[in-house]
Amino acid sequence: MVQFGVHLGCQNASVEELRTLWKWLDASGIDWISLWDHLYEAPPAGGTQPHFEAFSMLGALAVDTAQARIGCLVFCSQYRNIGLLMKGAISVDHLSNGRFELGMGSGWHEQEAAAFGFDFPSQGDRFKVLEGQLQAINKWRAGERVTQSSPGVELRDASMVPGIRGAMPLWIGGLGPKQTLRMAGAYADGWNAAYASPTQYRELNNILDDWCVKAGREPADVERSINLSFGLSSEDIGVVKDQLEIQWGGAAERIIAGSLLGRPEDAMEQIAPFVEAGAQLINIAIRPPWDQDMIANYVENIVPLMKKEWA
Repeated sequence: MVQFGVHLGCQNASVEELRTLWKWLDASGIDWISLWDHLYEAPPAGGTQPHFEAFSMLGALAVDTAQARIGCLVFCSQYRNIGLLMKGAISVDHLSNGRFELGMGSGWHEQEAAAFGFDFPSQGDRFKVLEGQLQAINKWRAGERVTQSSPGVELRDASMVPGIRGAMPLWIGGLGPKQTLRMAGAYADGWNAAYASPTQYRELNNILDDWCVKAGREPADVERSINLSFGLSSEDIGVVKDQLEIQWGGAAERIIAGSLLGRPEDAMEQIAPFVEAGAQLINIAIRPPWDQDMIANYVENIVPLMKKEWA
């Protein structure tokens, strides 16, 4: 069965608007709602647009919803001490009655990291920090006390009490075939790719299968998801592409390749190749402000058709 979710940026919208949106999504039967972990807007604009912090907003999401799986795709490994991050995750897990799922990644938004003084080393060094964090998280998920000294992680008999109320599946997000997918195959319950083309997604999905086998796991142990930028519109598709090119600059080609563009009735045709490539959870990424009528058409009319098609 294919599930459908929404990945939401807490930017350019009031708290009241965001809460109204996710309450409606939950009541409308959406399967997954996640927030992203940023301090500045995405795409980057120099910290000129309003943006809320992820963990505090996840607390509100947890108590405002009752059915959907909730999570963060993904927390940046550089922004928080891993013990503090896990404590926050367990708090949201309990607030949501066990519906919270923890996503981790090495981060990419160097502009916000520099602005707030976060260490943001090379990609390779960020991967080293991330891997140590994943190891600690999985020990805590198993109920262990953790003593560990690794890049970015210093723990001395660190307990995590109370423990997890739900299962708290662990997700890893990213497109890197050598390190991200290796770690997903070794440590994670889910892998999320953002803004990949169907061809790239299929290739990465196959690589992840191989990494799972090398780690002694079954490929089916790792759930697969994709985030697609939500560009369905009544406007000409060229107008939407032009807007994405202005927003994303050099990254626009990749974003456009991983977007839903055109009319709502075209969505199933565009999503089908991702399902055929192995995606089990399809998330639309919403950057406020949003067109509520367009999203409602997708959620209330298109998603039920797709669920029936891929039941």
